[in-house]
Amino acid sequence: MTLRLGDVAPDFTAASTHGEIRFHEWIGDGWAILFSHPKDFTPVCTTELGAVAKLKPEFDKRGVKVVGLSVDGVEDHEGWSRDIEATQGVALNFPLIADKNRAVAEAYDMIHPNAEATQTVRSVFVIDNQKKVRLTLTYPASTGRDFDEVLRVVDSLKLTSGSSVATPANWRQGDDVIILASLSDEQAREKFPDGWRAERPYLRYVPDPSKQTGRTA
Repeated sequence: MTLRLGDVAPDFTAASTHGEIRFHEWIGDGWAILFSHPKDFTPVCTTELGAVAKLKPEFDKRGVKVVGLSVDGVEDHEGWSRDIEATQGVALNFPLIADKNRAVAEAYDMIHPNAEATQTVRSVFVIDNQKKVRLTLTYPASTGRDFDEVLRVVDSLKLTSGSSVATPANWRQGDDVIILASLSDEQAREKFPDGWRAERPYLRYVPDPSKQTGRTA
């Protein structure tokens, strides 16, 4: 069954390069990103895993764990990890799940027969601290993912989860945000007593609340 936004992410137990992972237990009280790869020793995926390893300190600061998945086994993953370090200049610093029986791939609908009958597509799932899916992305095998964009989306999701705001196109942390259209002006005045900049009655900008409170997304 296709996972939709707001669904509880399927739990699973699987082997990984960091030992056995019980997924929900591993996530704990934080957020997580699960991202899949078609198979080991593939060129685009090698660059992606290196990119995530370099960004891991940024995900750590935000309380977000990252975990990769491929349909090959742990032994292959370990050999691939050495290639990643040699070619990308960074060691793999997060778990890589082995999904040889494709149980996780099936649970997360990562195999799209019209694209590739047996391999996982490049999927990304952002999962919040309630174990709910907050974002899904699917890329073709030929296109590497932009993990700076995934980090940007995490910032937006964590900010907008409890601030009565949404983030506009191309938003980056610290930029102005938009008051939710569902809030009347009267309700908005209670939440944003310093006022806002209105370009239209439905388009009301306020400063990023995290800048004012010192809270990091």
